[in-house]
Amino acid sequence: MKKLEIIVKPGKSSVVREAIEAAGYSGITASQAEGHGTQKGLSKPQSAGNYRLELVPKVRLEVVVPDAAVEPVIEAVIKAAKTGEPGDGKIFVSDVKEVIRIRTGERGEKAV
Repeated sequence: MKKLEIIVKPGKSSVVREAIEAAGYSGITASQAEGHGTQKGLSKPQSAGNYRLELVPKVRLEVVVPDAAVEPVIEAVIKAAKTGEPGDGKIFVSDVKEVIRIRTGERGEKAV
């Protein structure tokens, strides 16, 4: 199993979530995040001069999927989130050693 940690623009979080669900995975955790990549924030012109936003608002979506589903889910996320502009986001892929459903005690893929 793999955990996909998906960082996207707030305006793309709904379409990315829908793409993940359309790929067959409805167990998603979402949280607000802030950060910057190589663009190191945003500069926006204001009437009183330029305004610099060091940490850009983002949404972090986390989903755990079987190994065989990693590439299809990644492709769905990229298709939904990509604008071609800086700040589209990132996908981090990590190994998941074990999953346990607290309510039933189920383990492994059955618990996802």
